[in-house]
Amino acid sequence: MQPSPQDWIAKWALYSPSKMAVKEYETDRSLSYGELDRLANRLARHLALDYGIGKGDRIALLAENCLEYIILFAVAQKSGCILVPMNYRLAAAEIDYLLQNSEPRLVIGEAKFQHLLDGAPAYEQAPHRWSFEELAALCNKTLATENDAPFPVTPVADDDPVFILYTSGTTGFPKGALYSHKMLFWNSINTAMSLIVNSESRTVNVMPPFHTGGWNVFTTPFLHHGAYFIMMRKFDPAAVLKLLQEERLSIFMGVPTMLKMMADAPEFEAAQFPDLHYFIVGGEPMPIPLIERWHSKNVPIRQGYGMTEVGPNLTSLHQDDAILKKGSIGRPNFYVQIRIVDELGHDLPPNTPGELLLKGPMVTPGYWRNPDATRKTIVDGWFHTGDMVRMDEGGYIYVVDRIKNMFISGGENVYPAEVERVLLSHEAVSEAAVIGVPDEKWGEVGQVFIVLKPGMACSEAELSAFCTARLAKFKVPKYFRFIEALPKNDTGKINRMALRDSIGGL
Repeated sequence: MQPSPQDWIAKWALYSPSKMAVKEYETDRSLSYGELDRLANRLARHLALDYGIGKGDRIALLAENCLEYIILFAVAQKSGCILVPMNYRLAAAEIDYLLQNSEPRLVIGEAKFQHLLDGAPAYEQAPHRWSFEELAALCNKTLATENDAPFPVTPVADDDPVFILYTSGTTGFPKGALYSHKMLFWNSINTAMSLIVNSESRTVNVMPPFHTGGWNVFTTPFLHHGAYFIMMRKFDPAAVLKLLQEERLSIFMGVPTMLKMMADAPEFEAAQFPDLHYFIVGGEPMPIPLIERWHSKNVPIRQGYGMTEVGPNLTSLHQDDAILKKGSIGRPNFYVQIRIVDELGHDLPPNTPGELLLKGPMVTPGYWRNPDATRKTIVDGWFHTGDMVRMDEGGYIYVVDRIKNMFISGGENVYPAEVERVLLSHEAVSEAAVIGVPDEKWGEVGQVFIVLKPGMACSEAELSAFCTARLAKFKVPKYFRFIEALPKNDTGKINRMALRDSIGGL
C-alpha cells in the first residue's frame, strides 16, 4: 500500500528509510526517515486510541528545539491534529492566555519551563498534561511495539491547520495565525523554486520552534524534500561556524544579528565554507559592510522577506544582486502575487511607497477564533501586510518600513528604517533604532538610540550633522541616546516597544 501524498515522512521512509533526517546538536540524537516514520506512527496511534486525540485537536508545546517536535509534526500530517508551539520566553500570564485561546486537548512541557505552566490557571483545565520526559519515553527509537505499524492517514482539507502560530502581540493580545496544510505545501514549492533545496540539502536550524522561521523557512521544506538538518536549542556563533564546516552544510538561514556575531567570532578568520551555496537572510536589511565581509569568505548572501501569516518564504534577492540592489528584498517567489497600494487601495506606480498586499496559495485562511482580525487583514483574498514598500522598474522590492513604525513630523511622513540606514553607514555606529516621540511644535520628532562599535567614539553633534548632510531636515532625529545594546525580540529584531518604555527614564 502506497503512503498518502499528505504523509511526507511515510513517503521518504519508503524511498530512503536509512537516510538521516534530523539530528539534535546538543545530544547527538538522530533519526533516519524510517525511524521518524515508525515513531510518528506509534505516537499517532497512542494519541488516537488512548487519548482520543485526532483531527482538529490541539496539542500545545512548551519546549526548545528537540527531535520530539519533528515526530509531532509527522503525527500532525498523519492524524490532522494541530500543533501549538508556545513561546517559552513569555510570562506565565501570557502562556495562560495562549492556553485559554487555543484550548488544547494535550499540553506538553519541558521541565525547565514547568513554572510557567504552573503559573497559568488554564493549564489545569487541559484534559491531558505530559512532561517532555513522558513524550521522550514514548519516542524511544530503540524500542519496538505493535503500534509502530503504518497509521491510517486522516484526510485533511487544504485550509485545515497544521499549526497555530501566535504573533508576538506587541499591541493587544497575540493573534493565532492558522498555518494550513496547503500553505505547508506551497511554501515548500516556492522555497525550492527560488533556492537550491533538494534531498541532498543540509542545514542547521537555530530559529526557535514557536516562530514560523523555526518551522517553515527550512525545516518543513527540508522534510518535504527528504533533506537533512540539525536542530540547535540556542544560537551559538562558534558552534554554527564549526557545523557549517564539519557537516558540510549547503545552506543556512539567520538574521543579520546572528551573521554579525558569527563574523565577529575569533573562529571566523580561519573558517572556510566550500560547500555553502549561500546564506539566507531575513528579518531586517543586512548592512553592506557585513555582506562584503561574508563575500570575502566566498559566502554569497541572499536576502528575502517573509511573514508568519503568509509563506513565510515570499521574496528572494539573488546573490548576484546583493550589492547592486542593496537594501532590496528581491522579487516575489514563483507563486506569490503582489500589489502595492495607497490608503484608498489604488495600485501605485514604480518607486512610489505603498502598502504591500499578498495573494496566493500560501496565504493563511485566517486567525484562530478571531474573525474580526481575519476580515480586516484579508480583503478579497489579498493579505494586507502592514509593510510600506516600493518597487523599482525592474520589479525589485524595497521595504520602506512597517506602517506602524512611521511617524509624522510637521505633516511629513518619516520612516525610521530610512534614517537608520543612514546612521548605520557611519563608521562608528554598530546599531541604530529610531522611534517617534511627541513634540509640541512638530507633533512628533525622531528619537534615536545608538550603539557604537567597540573602541569608537562619536558625539551627538557629529551624528546630527552626518544625518543633516544626507537626509531632509524633518527626518533628522532631534534626540540622540547612546546605549550599550538594543533590546531584541526572540528572532533578533529590534524591540521598539521596549525602547518606547525606556523613554520615561530619560
